[in-house]
Amino acid sequence: MTASVTSAPEAASSSPVWQTSRFALRLDRPLVMGIVNLTPDSFSDGGRHASPAKAMRHAEALLGEGADILDLGAESTRPGTPPVPLEQERERLLPVLREAIKLGVPISIDTYKPEIMREALELGADIINDIWALRRRGALEIVAAHPRCGVCFMHMHGEPETMQKHPMHGDVTQRVLDFLAERRRSLEAAGIARARLMADPGIGFGKTVEQNFALLREQRRLQSLGVPLLLGWSRKSSLGAVTGREVPQRTVASVAAAMLAVERGAAVVRVHDVAATVDALKVWRAASGQ
Repeated sequence: MTASVTSAPEAASSSPVWQTSRFALRLDRPLVMGIVNLTPDSFSDGGRHASPAKAMRHAEALLGEGADILDLGAESTRPGTPPVPLEQERERLLPVLREAIKLGVPISIDTYKPEIMREALELGADIINDIWALRRRGALEIVAAHPRCGVCFMHMHGEPETMQKHPMHGDVTQRVLDFLAERRRSLEAAGIARARLMADPGIGFGKTVEQNFALLREQRRLQSLGVPLLLGWSRKSSLGAVTGREVPQRTVASVAAAMLAVERGAAVVRVHDVAATVDALKVWRAASGQ
Protein backbone atom coordinates (compact mmCIF):
# COMPACT_ATOMS: atom_id res chain seq x y z
CA MET A 1 0.00 0.00 0.00
CA THR A 2 1.41 3.36 -0.98
CA ALA A 3 0.53 6.55 0.83
CA SER A 4 -1.98 8.85 -0.85
CA VAL A 5 0.05 12.01 -0.40
CA THR A 6 1.36 14.95 -2.32
CA SER A 7 4.13 17.27 -1.23
CA ALA A 8 2.36 20.26 -2.76
CA PRO A 9 0.72 22.74 -0.34
CA GLU A 10 -2.69 21.49 -1.49
CA ALA A 11 -3.71 18.24 -3.16
CA ALA A 12 -4.29 18.55 -6.89
CA SER A 13 -7.30 16.20 -6.97
CA SER A 14 -10.84 16.81 -5.77
CA SER A 15 -10.45 14.21 -2.98
CA PRO A 16 -10.79 15.45 0.59
CA VAL A 17 -7.39 16.04 2.18
CA TRP A 18 -5.80 16.39 5.58
CA GLN A 19 -3.33 19.24 5.27
CA THR A 20 -0.08 18.71 7.18
CA SER A 21 3.27 20.49 7.26
CA ARG A 22 4.81 18.78 4.24
CA PHE A 23 1.98 16.68 2.84
CA ALA A 24 -1.63 16.99 1.80
CA LEU A 25 -2.91 13.53 2.73
CA ARG A 26 -5.66 12.36 0.41
CA LEU A 27 -8.55 10.76 2.29
CA ASP A 28 -10.09 8.90 -0.62
CA ARG A 29 -9.16 5.71 1.23
CA PRO A 30 -8.57 4.98 4.94
CA LEU A 31 -5.02 5.71 6.09
CA VAL A 32 -3.00 3.66 8.56
CA MET A 33 -1.07 5.48 11.29
CA GLY A 34 1.64 3.23 12.71
CA ILE A 35 2.50 3.65 16.40
CA VAL A 36 6.14 4.15 17.38
CA ASN A 37 6.32 4.15 21.19
CA LEU A 38 9.50 5.68 22.60
CA THR A 39 8.59 4.94 26.21
CA PRO A 40 9.70 2.23 28.64
CA ASP A 41 6.19 1.99 30.12
CA SER A 42 3.67 1.90 27.27
CA PHE A 43 0.81 -0.50 28.00
CA SER A 44 1.39 -2.31 24.71
CA ASP A 45 5.09 -2.46 23.88
CA GLY A 46 6.88 -0.38 26.47
CA GLY A 47 10.66 -0.49 26.24
CA ARG A 48 10.87 -2.42 22.96
CA HIS A 49 11.69 0.69 20.91
CA ALA A 50 13.04 3.01 23.59
CA SER A 51 16.48 3.62 22.03
CA PRO A 52 16.75 5.81 18.88
CA ALA A 53 18.26 2.97 16.84
CA LYS A 54 15.53 0.51 17.83
CA ALA A 55 12.85 3.12 17.26
CA MET A 56 14.09 3.82 13.74
CA ARG A 57 14.26 0.13 12.89
CA HIS A 58 10.68 -0.22 14.09
CA ALA A 59 9.58 2.86 12.12
CA GLU A 60 11.15 1.52 8.94
CA ALA A 61 9.54 -1.87 9.54
CA LEU A 62 6.10 -0.26 9.89
CA LEU A 63 6.62 1.61 6.63
CA GLY A 64 7.57 -1.68 4.98
CA GLU A 65 4.29 -3.13 6.25
CA GLY A 66 2.33 -0.32 4.62
CA ALA A 67 1.94 2.45 7.20
CA ASP A 68 0.96 5.80 5.70
CA ILE A 69 1.85 7.89 8.77
CA LEU A 70 4.21 7.34 11.71
CA ASP A 71 3.08 8.52 15.16
CA LEU A 72 5.98 9.09 17.56
CA GLY A 73 5.13 9.17 21.27
CA ALA A 74 7.57 9.67 24.14
CA GLU A 75 5.11 9.68 27.06
CA SER A 76 2.73 6.91 28.00
CA THR A 77 -0.86 8.05 28.55
CA ARG A 78 -2.27 4.76 29.73
CA PRO A 79 -4.67 5.05 32.70
CA GLY A 80 -2.92 5.76 36.00
CA THR A 81 0.32 6.95 34.41
CA PRO A 82 1.98 10.02 35.98
CA PRO A 83 3.25 12.80 33.67
CA VAL A 84 6.75 12.57 32.20
CA PRO A 85 9.05 15.55 32.87
CA LEU A 86 9.57 17.85 29.90
CA GLU A 87 13.30 17.20 29.58
CA GLN A 88 12.82 13.44 29.65
CA GLU A 89 10.22 13.55 26.88
CA ARG A 90 12.51 15.81 24.87
CA GLU A 91 15.47 13.43 25.26
CA ARG A 92 13.38 10.46 24.15
CA LEU A 93 11.68 12.13 21.21
CA LEU A 94 13.92 14.62 19.45
CA PRO A 95 16.78 12.30 18.40
CA VAL A 96 14.28 9.94 16.79
CA LEU A 97 12.33 12.77 15.17
CA ARG A 98 15.48 14.17 13.55
CA GLU A 99 16.02 10.84 11.82
CA ALA A 100 12.36 10.04 11.12
CA ILE A 101 11.90 13.30 9.22
CA LYS A 102 14.43 11.98 6.67
CA LEU A 103 12.17 9.04 5.81
CA GLY A 104 10.04 11.26 3.60
CA VAL A 105 6.70 10.24 5.11
CA PRO A 106 4.22 12.11 7.32
CA ILE A 107 5.42 12.23 10.93
CA SER A 108 2.94 12.76 13.75
CA ILE A 109 3.97 13.74 17.28
CA ASP A 110 1.87 12.40 20.14
CA THR A 111 2.31 15.08 22.81
CA TYR A 112 0.34 17.59 24.84
CA LYS A 113 3.28 19.74 25.95
CA PRO A 114 3.49 23.09 24.11
CA GLU A 115 7.29 23.16 24.38
CA ILE A 116 7.56 19.79 22.65
CA MET A 117 5.08 20.89 19.98
CA ARG A 118 7.17 23.95 19.18
CA GLU A 119 10.45 22.04 18.96
CA ALA A 120 8.92 19.21 16.94
CA LEU A 121 7.38 21.60 14.43
CA GLU A 122 10.65 23.50 14.12
CA LEU A 123 12.34 20.19 13.25
CA GLY A 124 9.75 19.55 10.54
CA ALA A 125 7.05 17.38 12.15
CA ASP A 126 3.87 17.19 10.08
CA ILE A 127 1.14 16.56 12.66
CA ILE A 128 0.49 17.32 16.32
CA ASN A 129 -1.60 14.57 17.91
CA ASP A 130 -2.82 15.94 21.26
CA ILE A 131 -4.88 14.00 23.79
CA TRP A 132 -5.68 17.34 25.48
CA ALA A 133 -7.05 18.83 22.24
CA LEU A 134 -4.73 21.88 22.55
CA ARG A 135 -6.23 22.89 25.91
CA ARG A 136 -2.90 23.22 27.69
CA ARG A 137 -1.70 26.80 28.04
CA GLY A 138 0.22 27.89 24.95
CA ALA A 139 -0.55 24.82 22.82
CA LEU A 140 -3.25 26.43 20.69
CA GLU A 141 -1.12 29.48 19.99
CA ILE A 142 1.88 27.41 18.89
CA VAL A 143 -0.13 25.29 16.48
CA ALA A 144 -2.15 28.24 15.18
CA ALA A 145 1.07 30.10 14.39
CA HIS A 146 2.21 27.30 12.10
CA PRO A 147 1.03 27.77 8.51
CA ARG A 148 0.08 24.20 7.65
CA CYS A 149 0.71 21.52 10.31
CA GLY A 150 -1.99 18.93 10.79
CA VAL A 151 -3.78 18.64 14.12
CA CYS A 152 -5.51 15.67 15.72
CA PHE A 153 -7.59 16.82 18.69
CA MET A 154 -8.96 14.17 21.02
CA HIS A 155 -11.71 13.85 23.60
CA MET A 156 -10.51 12.85 27.05
CA HIS A 157 -12.62 12.78 30.18
CA GLY A 158 -10.41 13.78 33.12
CA GLU A 159 -6.68 13.14 32.82
CA PRO A 160 -4.54 10.00 32.43
CA GLU A 161 -3.72 9.59 36.13
CA THR A 162 -7.37 9.47 37.22
CA MET A 163 -9.60 9.16 34.14
CA GLN A 164 -10.64 5.54 34.69
CA LYS A 165 -11.46 6.10 38.37
CA HIS A 166 -14.25 8.53 37.50
CA PRO A 167 -15.50 7.69 33.99
CA MET A 168 -18.14 9.59 32.07
CA HIS A 169 -21.88 9.56 32.66
CA GLY A 170 -24.82 10.16 30.36
CA ASP A 171 -25.03 9.91 26.57
CA VAL A 172 -21.37 9.31 25.80
CA THR A 173 -21.65 9.91 22.06
CA GLN A 174 -23.44 13.22 22.47
CA ARG A 175 -21.01 14.40 25.12
CA VAL A 176 -18.02 13.50 22.96
CA LEU A 177 -19.66 15.16 19.95
CA ASP A 178 -20.37 18.34 21.92
CA PHE A 179 -16.79 18.52 23.22
CA LEU A 180 -15.19 17.93 19.82
CA ALA A 181 -17.51 20.48 18.17
CA GLU A 182 -16.52 23.09 20.76
CA ARG A 183 -12.83 22.37 20.24
CA ARG A 184 -13.22 22.52 16.47
CA ARG A 185 -14.80 25.96 16.80
CA SER A 186 -12.00 27.11 19.11
CA LEU A 187 -9.29 25.88 16.77
CA GLU A 188 -10.90 27.50 13.76
CA ALA A 189 -11.40 30.74 15.67
CA ALA A 190 -7.64 30.73 16.37
CA GLY A 191 -6.99 30.61 12.62
CA ILE A 192 -6.40 26.88 12.11
CA ALA A 193 -7.99 25.95 8.79
CA ARG A 194 -10.50 23.11 8.88
CA ALA A 195 -8.46 21.20 6.28
CA ARG A 196 -5.76 20.82 8.95
CA LEU A 197 -8.10 19.20 11.49
CA MET A 198 -8.74 15.58 12.47
CA ALA A 199 -10.93 14.57 15.43
CA ASP A 200 -10.45 11.56 17.73
CA PRO A 201 -13.25 10.43 20.10
CA GLY A 202 -10.64 9.05 22.50
CA ILE A 203 -11.42 5.37 22.92
CA GLY A 204 -10.48 4.34 26.46
CA PHE A 205 -9.81 7.85 27.75
CA GLY A 206 -12.14 8.19 30.71
CA LYS A 207 -14.79 5.84 29.31
CA THR A 208 -16.16 2.48 30.38
CA VAL A 209 -16.08 -0.63 28.18
CA GLU A 210 -19.76 -0.13 27.40
CA GLN A 211 -19.20 3.52 26.50
CA ASN A 212 -16.32 2.70 24.18
CA PHE A 213 -18.45 0.23 22.26
CA ALA A 214 -21.36 2.68 22.23
CA LEU A 215 -19.02 5.14 20.51
CA LEU A 216 -18.15 2.51 17.92
CA ARG A 217 -21.79 1.56 17.42
CA GLU A 218 -22.84 5.21 17.05
CA GLN A 219 -19.68 6.50 15.37
CA ARG A 220 -21.54 7.81 12.33
CA ARG A 221 -23.10 10.48 14.53
CA LEU A 222 -19.65 12.04 14.87
CA GLN A 223 -19.52 12.79 11.16
CA SER A 224 -21.67 15.83 11.82
CA LEU A 225 -18.48 17.46 13.15
CA GLY A 226 -17.50 18.25 9.59
CA VAL A 227 -13.91 17.04 10.04
CA PRO A 228 -12.40 13.59 9.40
CA LEU A 229 -12.16 11.05 12.20
CA LEU A 230 -9.15 9.18 13.58
CA LEU A 231 -9.85 6.07 15.66
CA GLY A 232 -7.42 4.33 17.98
CA TRP A 233 -8.70 0.95 19.15
CA SER A 234 -5.41 -0.93 18.90
CA ARG A 235 -4.88 -3.38 21.79
CA LYS A 236 -7.11 -1.32 24.10
CA SER A 237 -8.34 -2.79 27.39
CA SER A 238 -11.95 -2.81 26.16
CA LEU A 239 -10.92 -5.38 23.58
CA GLY A 240 -9.38 -7.45 26.35
CA ALA A 241 -12.58 -7.13 28.36
CA VAL A 242 -14.72 -8.70 25.64
CA THR A 243 -12.22 -11.29 24.38
CA GLY A 244 -10.41 -12.25 27.57
CA ARG A 245 -7.10 -11.76 25.73
CA GLU A 246 -3.98 -10.16 27.16
CA VAL A 247 -2.33 -7.29 25.28
CA PRO A 248 -0.01 -9.39 23.04
CA GLN A 249 -2.95 -11.54 21.88
CA ARG A 250 -5.26 -8.68 20.83
CA THR A 251 -4.23 -8.38 17.18
CA VAL A 252 -7.37 -9.99 15.75
CA ALA A 253 -9.65 -7.94 18.00
CA SER A 254 -7.72 -4.78 17.14
CA VAL A 255 -8.02 -5.35 13.41
CA ALA A 256 -11.73 -6.15 13.77
CA ALA A 257 -12.32 -2.91 15.67
CA ALA A 258 -10.31 -0.92 13.13
CA MET A 259 -12.37 -2.36 10.27
CA LEU A 260 -15.63 -1.58 12.04
CA ALA A 261 -14.38 1.97 12.61
CA VAL A 262 -13.56 2.29 8.90
CA GLU A 263 -16.99 0.93 7.96
CA ARG A 264 -18.46 3.70 10.11
CA GLY A 265 -16.42 6.43 8.46
CA ALA A 266 -12.98 6.59 10.06
CA ALA A 267 -10.46 8.33 7.79
CA VAL A 268 -7.40 7.20 9.80
CA VAL A 269 -6.84 4.23 12.10
CA ARG A 270 -3.99 4.37 14.59
CA VAL A 271 -2.56 0.86 15.07
CA HIS A 272 0.32 -1.23 16.37
CA ASP A 273 -0.28 -4.15 13.99
CA VAL A 274 0.23 -2.41 10.66
CA ALA A 275 0.63 -5.42 8.36
CA ALA A 276 -2.52 -7.14 9.59
CA THR A 277 -4.54 -3.93 9.36
CA VAL A 278 -3.26 -3.16 5.85
CA ASP A 279 -4.22 -6.66 4.68
CA ALA A 280 -7.70 -6.30 6.17
CA LEU A 281 -8.15 -2.94 4.46
CA LYS A 282 -7.14 -4.44 1.12
CA VAL A 283 -9.90 -7.05 1.50
CA TRP A 284 -12.39 -4.37 2.58
CA ARG A 285 -11.53 -2.18 -0.43
CA ALA A 286 -11.83 -5.10 -2.83
CA ALA A 287 -15.23 -6.04 -1.41
CA SER A 288 -16.29 -2.40 -1.56
CA GLY A 289 -15.29 -2.08 -5.20
CA GLN A 290 -12.72 0.62 -4.45
